[in-house]
Amino acid sequence: MSEKMFTLAGDLKEGRYLLIEDFPCRIVSIDKSKTGKHGSAKLRIVAIDIFTGQKRNLLTQSTADVEVPIIERKNAQVLSVTGTSAQVMDPQNYEVYEVQIPEDLIGQISAGDEVEMLQAMGRKAMQRKR
Repeated sequence: MSEKMFTLAGDLKEGRYLLIEDFPCRIVSIDKSKTGKHGSAKLRIVAIDIFTGQKRNLLTQSTADVEVPIIERKNAQVLSVTGTSAQVMDPQNYEVYEVQIPEDLIGQISAGDEVEMLQAMGRKAMQRKR
């Protein structure tokens, strides 16, 4: 199964996901310029990396193909918390792995909690407490 697919840049909307330089990002804003007499409209897309929180920009034509990541949302149970990382277990296949706790959830996560995980491009991130 592929971890990405293609779509037209003009079909993107705020809140959706996009790959910028092979980093899965959530779109924050899209600015569209007028169509010029020598070409199609240009899009300036501002997005936030879902794993690092880094701001990324993409400038492209509205008719260009862009890559969109295939994102899976899963629930997981927290087994232990050590500083800013947590050891979590997938309840479907009992896989145990370590993930960073997002800054806004530090101090709120404890062993036994159920959390929502996001998986894309072979990486996993904790989204929120359930």
